[in-house]
Formats: sequence, structure tokens, C-alpha cells
Amino acid sequence: MAIAHTPGRAADSLAAVLVTVGVVLLALLTLYLVGFDQGAISRSGMYLHELMHDGRHLLGVPCH
Repeated sequence: MAIAHTPGRAADSLAAVLVTVGVVLLALLTLYLVGFDQGAISRSGMYLHELMHDGRHLLGVPCH
């Protein structure tokens, strides 16, 4: 039995990989901003830290 390779499937596979990588990077950025950023990236000072304070404890990230 031969396996046929079609270019359409390769393009769909590449698109799925790119979407997955994008979602993972966005999730990691969000996790960093919620858990660890204290104004270094967000430039909001402690505003983001205080806004996400309860979520940080819910995720088990120590902040004080």
C-alpha cells in the first residue's frame, strides 16, 4: 500500500503547527505577566501586580 502525499495536507499541517506555537507563546506571555511581571515589561508599575494578585495566589505563584 502506498501513501500519497498531497501538498494541501502539508500546508494544513504547517498552519496547525504555527497556530499551536502562537497560542503557546501567548499563553506563556500571559502567565509571565500574571505571575512574575512587576512593571519590567508592562511598564504599569505595581498596577498589574495588584490587579492579578488573587490569580497569582490561585496559580500557586508566591509574590510576597
